[in-house]
Amino acid sequence: MPSLGDLVAPRRLGRDFRWLLASSWTSNLGDGIALAAAPLLIASLTPSPILVAAGAMMQFLPWLLFGLLAGAVADRHDRRRLVMIADGLRAVIVLALVAFLVTGQASVWMVLATSFLYGTAEVFADSAGSTLLPMLVKPADLGIGNARMQAGYLVANQLAGPPLGAFLFAVGSFWPFLLQVLCVSLAVLLISRIARTPVPQHPESSRETTTHAIRAGLRWLRHNAPVRTLVLIILVFNITWAAPWGVLVLYATEHLGMGPVGYGALTTASALGGIIAVFGFGWLEKRVSFATLMRVCLSLEVVMHLSFALTTSPVVAFVIMFGFGLYAFVWATISTTVRQRLVPLELQGRIASVNMVGVFAGLVIGQFIGGVLAQAWGLTAPWWFAFAGSAITLALVWRSISHIAAAKPVLDAEEAAQVAEEDEPGAGGMPLPD
Repeated sequence: MPSLGDLVAPRRLGRDFRWLLASSWTSNLGDGIALAAAPLLIASLTPSPILVAAGAMMQFLPWLLFGLLAGAVADRHDRRRLVMIADGLRAVIVLALVAFLVTGQASVWMVLATSFLYGTAEVFADSAGSTLLPMLVKPADLGIGNARMQAGYLVANQLAGPPLGAFLFAVGSFWPFLLQVLCVSLAVLLISRIARTPVPQHPESSRETTTHAIRAGLRWLRHNAPVRTLVLIILVFNITWAAPWGVLVLYATEHLGMGPVGYGALTTASALGGIIAVFGFGWLEKRVSFATLMRVCLSLEVVMHLSFALTTSPVVAFVIMFGFGLYAFVWATISTTVRQRLVPLELQGRIASVNMVGVFAGLVIGQFIGGVLAQAWGLTAPWWFAFAGSAITLALVWRSISHIAAAKPVLDAEEAAQVAEEDEPGAGGMPLPD
């Protein structure tokens, strides 16, 4: 009978994968602690809703500013070392905040600056970290590897971290951040145990600028229809998802009459659904094609939006949210796995960063649309918008999903560089704007 360790991290995935998994889970616990503690800290320092909202904005603003740069850096340097440096900087940044909290010198502006610097370092850590799994496991094992990585996010970041962070904040404002420093520092130590990862080999000139490297990645993406379509799907579905999610707290407390505790339980139901999916993903992967799973997940997203638009029952809302956790986890695992299988190792950082920039751009656009719709037509209007937008998008990409799931890597590093050269101005291609 396999041990618990073999069930969590199958032996065939290798020793380095276990170090990567342990580091990811530990770092996620630290981030989950801050997920609850940081808003509480900002709210304790200012009554301004704008400044409290600015704290949340610090989660995605660094991705929009530095995401593409971080991807290019990850593709041109030792990725393991980049993760260690970026996580080390994160620990130092939070430790400085702890010092100001202990001495009573912290201000809301200092906390916002800390959040921005921490988020910037996190962009570089995540961009480099997302490339490590394809370097450590076989393509056939990427699905189960991503599932285990997602499990750490659900358990540590979404379930265990926030209540622990809130409890420690009640004890003392600096305690959750001190524990966050310890978690991130331990993550650095764990990932250092991974065997040295090779620096990706590039056919382009070593004197090529970072800007040219970013353009080369964007050109590759433009020429690869399956990955390009997948990125666009994620962008559009994040817009439709974020529109109602931006006002979910108001929808839950006012439209459903659930109260603050009910709202917290509603979000917890999603994480519980994801945990159930963790244990079932291996079974699904062996028995159901990725194309079918992708269509089912996106179809359930459409149904979820419609159900929330129609229901007034908290019980029904809990069931919907639990189901959302189930299929959203499966979709996230499959979409990441498909992208990693199709993208050459030399371009993993850049393409992953484009994907993440699309995710956060979608969140910004969707939350803005949702706020406007809710203000003008009520709290169910964003759900109707999400239903219509996701249904139309799904209809447009329904046939393309088969090609995405069945696609094989077409371009290696040398061919990617050739495409980039052929696409330069004067070579018959459309130049990208400066």
